[in-house]
Amino acid sequence: MALARNVGSIDKIVRFVVGGLLAAWGLLGAGLASTVGIVALVVGVVLIATGIINFCPLFKILGISSFRANS
Repeated sequence: MALARNVGSIDKIVRFVVGGLLAAWGLLGAGLASTVGIVALVVGVVLIATGIINFCPLFKILGISSFRANS
């Protein structure tokens, strides 16, 4: 089963930047000893992963797509 792309180029860049910042803050700033740090790390990793695979399950559920195919 192939996943239909629903993450566009600008969305992907935003996911990488925000995900990287959250993951770094979760690891270094808040620390893994705190719940906030763990949540930040998990959210950051999920954002990066959805950027890599070009598919966001939440977008699919909500019927959203930021992907624009070249015509």
